[in-house]
Amino acid sequence: MGFKVACVGATGNVGREMLNILDERSFPADEVVALASRRSLGVEVSYGDRTLKVKALENYDFSDVDICLMSAGGEVSKEWSPKIAAQGAVVIDNSSAWRMDPDVPLIVPEVNAEAAAGYTKKNIIANPNCSTAQLVVALKPLHDAAIIKRVVVSTYQSVSGAGKDAMDELFSQTKAVYTNAELVNKKFPKRIAFNVIPQIDVFMEDGYTKEEWKMMMETKKILDPKIKLTATCVRVPVFIGHSEAVNVEFENPISVEEARSILRQAPGCLVIDKHEPGGYVTPYESAGEDATYISRIREDATVENGLTFWCVSDNLRKGAALNAIQIAEVLINRKLLQPKKKAA
Repeated sequence: MGFKVACVGATGNVGREMLNILDERSFPADEVVALASRRSLGVEVSYGDRTLKVKALENYDFSDVDICLMSAGGEVSKEWSPKIAAQGAVVIDNSSAWRMDPDVPLIVPEVNAEAAAGYTKKNIIANPNCSTAQLVVALKPLHDAAIIKRVVVSTYQSVSGAGKDAMDELFSQTKAVYTNAELVNKKFPKRIAFNVIPQIDVFMEDGYTKEEWKMMMETKKILDPKIKLTATCVRVPVFIGHSEAVNVEFENPISVEEARSILRQAPGCLVIDKHEPGGYVTPYESAGEDATYISRIREDATVENGLTFWCVSDNLRKGAALNAIQIAEVLINRKLLQPKKKAA
């Protein structure tokens, strides 16, 4: 008995990755449907060794769909997720539209899988922000061991987090530098080629950006509302893979050796931490991988019970597509969802 899965936003970076991962993980789907807006009608996308023709979201009947993977942006999700959920499909949404809704679970399976049971209030589950997802995977086992009081995080986020157009802009600007052509900024407020931009999303009244606010609020909702967190989010000229420099202050003592041992055993984490040139993971190596990589674990002597580490992950996978499919697997493995119809 398998499930019917719909993927909305199937032509985007994350949508295509969702289809790849469904196949890679042999997800128990009898049928997978690729959906997007009318302008993408008939576009072909890959699902394993099969090719799916994209159908239009606007007139699709979801009444026999079990799981809808939604990756079409916040405005589309606000309009369509409740409609799809009302037809009985569980919507796993990758946008920011539902993350802070108290009736919608915000899930990272390695951290708070048990909260998925609350999906029945709206038939919607939210996927966290890409930078939050990898951060809480690394923080959860440390929090369990020594109780986190405060986190200071600086991110180095790849352009793929802003979509395909952003990747194209980095490519075209880089090419323009070498050919002495005009550099055009469309997706970013300043040039991204050979530069870094300390702004992701819009500015808020307190001077933080929306991306930084998301990291603060989502970490509290997923992990612990008592944790204090401040973030500086920076866009860097990297195609895939987000990196984070993380400073953590704990209530209780925890040594570097203890932290390294805990993280080595933690789900979703891979520790690569040699004190030698190249003994750490960069975003280039994380691309295409599922793990949250942790390197450069060391004591932060500026606070009592402080640690610092470097954290890297593929933002299109753990930061988006993989996490969404892991949520769907939680629903199935915990028997929180049954297929609407039996396989023929």
